[in-house]
Order: sequence, then structure tokens, then C-alpha cells
Amino acid sequence: MQLHKTDRARAELRPGVRTLGQRERTLLLMADGSKSAQDFRPLFDGDGEAIALRLLREGFLEAHPGKTSAPAAAPVPPPKPTPAQLQNFPSPETTQAIQVSADQFEGKRSLATTRMFLFDICERMFARRNPEMAERFREALRNAKDRESMLTASRDMIEEIEKIAGHERADSISERIAMLLPQYIDIAA
Repeated sequence: MQLHKTDRARAELRPGVRTLGQRERTLLLMADGSKSAQDFRPLFDGDGEAIALRLLREGFLEAHPGKTSAPAAAPVPPPKPTPAQLQNFPSPETTQAIQVSADQFEGKRSLATTRMFLFDICERMFARRNPEMAERFREALRNAKDRESMLTASRDMIEEIEKIAGHERADSISERIAMLLPQYIDIAA
């Protein structure tokens, strides 16, 4: 059964609303319909599955069966635009600029990519404000050799970012970390 956000979860993730802790909110951000409660087991020092099940019981998440083999309905083609509508369409150059300016990550998930992202955040957010804290975060990132230690280091940084820049910024960084971190580590590799 794959976990999906409910309307209650989406309301919780809106700016200005905070009834859950950072770990619960992070898990809500990661619940995209492609993961089951068991997939969250390794998160948060092994508490991920328990947190997911609690969010399920409390109505923040709902379980749906995985992908079914039922045929999808044939897509309906969009109506052809009228000449007046065509005048209002952006030019191909504008469309390309819009696509380039969007902050999307399509690269490979890896600890190295996550580490570099967090080093960059550390330099931007802490190097001038609090050099001692920045050095502590740098050291934690250098020592993070696996997913769990990287999550621990990032969680500490996010807590400080929340104090400095607010929960919206902390949440956006949490979302990016969730996109960058590998979903699991293959022990056989």
C-alpha cells in the first residue's frame, strides 16, 4: 500500500501552519504515492515506519494500492487554439527561458550531491553569521558517510535555518534534501 498525503497533510504543509514536528513534516514531504510505510523504516534512526504509521492513523496520510494494471482512459486532445489565442502565447524563446529559470533537479540522487548542496547552504547561511557553527556543520558533513549520518547533519542545519530564516525556508530546503538523498542504500553493492 502506497502512502499519499491527505488534505489535512497538505494543510499542515502550507506556510504558517505548524502542528507537527520537523521529522513528521519531512516524512509528509516525502510521501508522494510511490513509497509504503516500510520504505520509511530506515529514516530517523529506524523510527520512520512508526512515524508513517502514526501519520496514517492521525489522518495525515492515506494508503492506496500500488499501481494497478487497469488500462488508463485515452487522453482527450486539447482544443485547437484560435488565432486570437495564438497571439497571446509566449514565444519559443520565452518558453525556454521560463523552463530554464525553474529550479528543478533531474540529476542522480547521491550522498555526494546532497553533501555539496548542504555545504553550499552552510556557506550561504552560517559562514558570516556564525563561523563556529558553520565549522561545526562542515565537520559533520565531512564525517557523514551514510544516509543516516547525512540526515542527522541536515536535520541539525535545518533546525538552525528555521531559527534564522523561518519555517518556509527550512521546509523548502528539506524538500530539496529529500530530492537529493538516495532513497535507499544497496548493501550488496
